[in-house]
Amino acid sequence: MRLSDIEVLSFDCFGTLIDWESGIWAALQTLVARAGRPEGQMIEREEALAAFARLETAAEHASHPAPPYSAILAMVHAGLAREWGVAADLAAGRIFAAAIADWPVFSDTAAALRLLGQGRKLVILSNVDRAGFAATLPKLGVAFDAVLTAEEIGSYKPDARNFAALLARVAGFGIGRGGLLHVAQSLFHDHAPANRAGIASVWIDRRGAGEGGGEGGRWGATAPPPPGVRYDLRCASLAELAALFARAG
Repeated sequence: MRLSDIEVLSFDCFGTLIDWESGIWAALQTLVARAGRPEGQMIEREEALAAFARLETAAEHASHPAPPYSAILAMVHAGLAREWGVAADLAAGRIFAAAIADWPVFSDTAAALRLLGQGRKLVILSNVDRAGFAATLPKLGVAFDAVLTAEEIGSYKPDARNFAALLARVAGFGIGRGGLLHVAQSLFHDHAPANRAGIASVWIDRRGAGEGGGEGGRWGATAPPPPGVRYDLRCASLAELAALFARAG
């Protein structure tokens, strides 16, 4: 793969462009404070994120057609409450789901997207719903040539249908598979299905995880990747990827 051949960059949004782990952890503080643990035994961030990943994955693949992501977040909140011994609270679940609008953008995202979009088309391929992405778009600082959400496609990554929809949209630009590069943080949600679809990919390793999944083999708010997952480039940040494109001309 040569960067100079890339005509379309597709992006995962939450985890890659948006710091969803910080957003999730902040939105869980009320529930964490109410958790039924012995005094002094607080739920730690990594434990909470791992539980979120497990419940989110189960909820996204429990039914078809897939419910919107706001409903997924409410389901996850209810599941965490059950596991942590907190009484069910539908209103709290809705507040947790709505907090997606407050999840922060990574500090390098907007500037890197502006550089990466010079002479290339930019596409979003996200597991969020349309409303969630609309609340996020102003933080990203660019206009995208296409936005593909799980709500429109009817399935959640890593389903093959999501990447088939991406390839179809890119073909609509008159660009073949070889001109597409997918950019994402999650090896589980994005790189494994990109491998199966024959799409080149860049791992934005936001957690500094390396091959072992970070300290203690933890993958944060994403499920562990399947064996043999691969990627064409690994960058620690979106800014690093933008710099590579700049050097490639």
